[in-house]
Amino acid sequence: MSRIGKQPVTIPAGVDVKVAEGNLVTVKGPKGTLEKQMPVDIKIEVSGSEVVVTRANDTKTQKSLHGLTRTLVFNMVEGVTVGFKKTLEIKGVGYKAQKQGKKLNLSLGYSHPVEMEDPEGITTTVEGNTTVVVEGIDKAAVGQYAAEIRAKRKPEPYKGKGVRYSDERIRMKEGKSGK
Repeated sequence: MSRIGKQPVTIPAGVDVKVAEGNLVTVKGPKGTLEKQMPVDIKIEVSGSEVVVTRANDTKTQKSLHGLTRTLVFNMVEGVTVGFKKTLEIKGVGYKAQKQGKKLNLSLGYSHPVEMEDPEGITTTVEGNTTVVVEGIDKAAVGQYAAEIRAKRKPEPYKGKGVRYSDERIRMKEGKSGK
């Protein structure tokens, strides 16, 4: 039995979970609504204030989908109640970020500014000039957009300049040794 999959997902007050035909899970909460198509082989039941995920048999694919499905439902419930947040830091001389409406303008040492449009359901805020906070209710979308921002200028290993996650540690390399 999957250790994660067999744990029920508790539904907090103010959250409504519905499972439609073909395992289409809809979660409504105070922050919004999420909808996701889950694997058909896995059985999802809403009983009282809990969501229970079970599998039909013990094949390898069923075992792997069991824990995954439970985690996806848990992340949907957490997203509509609390939301998800990723913090990015910009390091480097002259590197900065600015917010103009739904556009994020990044100055990352290129000859041109990098402009990024906020996707649907995701908001970015700039704290100071060097901290970008990506927030939303869909965990995968928040992580993907944060990764796209980071990919515009990955941190380099000699001085550490670039865009990094706030909790990321960069392994620094030693520079050239002069003879």
